[in-house]
Amino acid sequence: MSGPMSLEPGGAEQDTLALRLADDLTPALRLSDRPTPALLLPGSGVRRDAVDRLAAELADRVAPAVHPYEVAALLESEGLTGEVIQERYGHADLFSLATALYQRVPRTFPEPPRPADPWRPDHLRCALRGLLFALPGLAYALAGRLLPPDGTVRALVVAGLISWAWNQALSHRAYVRLATGLPEAGRTLAKGAPLGAAAAAAAGAFTAGSGVAAMAVATQSAYLAAAGVLLVLGRERLLLAVLVPVTAGGTALLWWEPGPVLRAGLPLLSLLGAVAAAGWALRATRTAPAAPGARRPGLWPSLPYGLFGLSAGSLVFLAGRDNPWTAIVLTLSMGPAEWLLYRYRGLSVAALRSTRTPAAFRVRSAAVLAGCLLVYLGPLAPAAALVDAEPVTLLLLAAALWISLLLQAFGIAWPPAALCLTAAVFAGSVTLTGAPPGTAALPLSCGGAVLCLIAVAVRQLGRPSAHG
Repeated sequence: MSGPMSLEPGGAEQDTLALRLADDLTPALRLSDRPTPALLLPGSGVRRDAVDRLAAELADRVAPAVHPYEVAALLESEGLTGEVIQERYGHADLFSLATALYQRVPRTFPEPPRPADPWRPDHLRCALRGLLFALPGLAYALAGRLLPPDGTVRALVVAGLISWAWNQALSHRAYVRLATGLPEAGRTLAKGAPLGAAAAAAAGAFTAGSGVAAMAVATQSAYLAAAGVLLVLGRERLLLAVLVPVTAGGTALLWWEPGPVLRAGLPLLSLLGAVAAAGWALRATRTAPAAPGARRPGLWPSLPYGLFGLSAGSLVFLAGRDNPWTAIVLTLSMGPAEWLLYRYRGLSVAALRSTRTPAAFRVRSAAVLAGCLLVYLGPLAPAAALVDAEPVTLLLLAAALWISLLLQAFGIAWPPAALCLTAAVFAGSVTLTGAPPGTAALPLSCGGAVLCLIAVAVRQLGRPSAHG
């Protein structure tokens, strides 16, 4: 190449340096007869309307998204392919369309659906349990005339207090054993119920003045043991069925004298039915599956429940010495009291969800406690006036019992047991010795116990961790 290269057309260099224009023989144009598609911007024309329609259709699911990637996952789950996205919506890929939808739909974060109340009470069961606590009192109306007056009441009270204490502790231990399986709870009841009935009957017979009184004490102790078994195992309807003879006989006393045979036979018939029903219920627990690997709890945790049963029975006895209707009103109120225990727990869980700080929850929890307590005490005031009972004593004792049961429901057992036992010892010693302040000892002791119990409940139950 010693000379200049000629660049004129028609020379030999035409094949290598000349610009050749594409013609029909170009392979790239012969591959398809379709025209080349025009480039459409995603924000204009028909494609924009399609994106708007898609945003309207998916608005309820796009609105809670916190990032376009969530919208992309939604579009992918709807089956949109890359070809559809390009042809129908004019976007290059899935993430481009997802970003457009994310920008079009405003952010909204709806509240999650309210969960069901885990502590919703069984209204019928609570009412039935309150009735079951009161119906056995008709047995005393039936057989009371047949019992000797000397020493019988004292023997029945002693045996009843021991039964209350024993059955409270036994019920707690049986409920704890339910975590290891129904057979374990059944074995606990099968061993503990007869032993408690024997101890109560022996203590009552020691103070009884006659064989008839000792037989009445044994009947009462055996029934309380059997009824405790049925209540722990959830056999309330079966217990109601065995109380039909006593209920019918006690109701008939309003217009008919049944005679000594029926007065003694109907309570014995209900006793035999209760014992048989308890035995049948215990036998049914043997076939239930047991929980593997569970440890057997000790006796110490059940002690405060027994002490509370002893103190509660003593306080109720002291309140009913002059007016037995006081004890009847308190007994009938145990059904609504149990219902309010469930309502307190349900309202506390709702307060836990709606408050944002521990201080706000403590205030809300105190308000729930005050509301439930007022609802429980409200009907007792007219009931006290109806039976001519001392309203202050009745209301203070009822408040002490309900708050104690509430604390026990949360596993806080020693404070209510100690406070109620202190109140019972003080009021009982003053009543027996006649020392000052005399008849004011019971309301004063119950009032002091109520103030202390309220302080414990506000402090212990005002923590969010107690309701977790």
